[in-house]
Amino acid sequence: MADTADLASSGAPEPVTLHGCPLVVSFGQQVLFVPRDQYAKVVKSLLADGYEMVSDLTAVDYLQMPERTVPDGVVAERFEVVVNLLSLKDRQRLRVRVQVPADDASIPTLFDLYPGTEAMEREVYDMFGITFTDHPDLTRILMPEDWDGHPLRKDYEVGRIPVQFKGAPN
Repeated sequence: MADTADLASSGAPEPVTLHGCPLVVSFGQQVLFVPRDQYAKVVKSLLADGYEMVSDLTAVDYLQMPERTVPDGVVAERFEVVVNLLSLKDRQRLRVRVQVPADDASIPTLFDLYPGTEAMEREVYDMFGITFTDHPDLTRILMPEDWDGHPLRKDYEVGRIPVQFKGAPN
């Protein structure tokens, strides 16, 4: 890979970064690709930059799309945690994407920085099986506690759940 001086002399644009992470524009929105080991540190910096609100936190299972496009230097993993941040003062939106490997599906919690993420992280845990380390109550939120599996994983067996009405004869 060429160094910065070679890129400048060749006329190729330097990659845009924010807090040392690749920053791209996708469908008009800024998207920051953060390495998992820097996730908590970078999000803390973004909070200091004025991104005071998490509007959404979710995950994606790319099991059937291993060759999707990611910026140079980013290794695509099976799972991706996606966090949408807002700066209300500056009227800015930023999407943070973090690659999470299937063999170690864990990532730090954002609860200490953004307490409103508590339920969103529980939902990701429940539906995808991604663990948020140091979360205060990482338990199921949508499925029963004894449910086996994580329904939004692409390898989850498709089936049906019988509807049970209270007071109806069996």
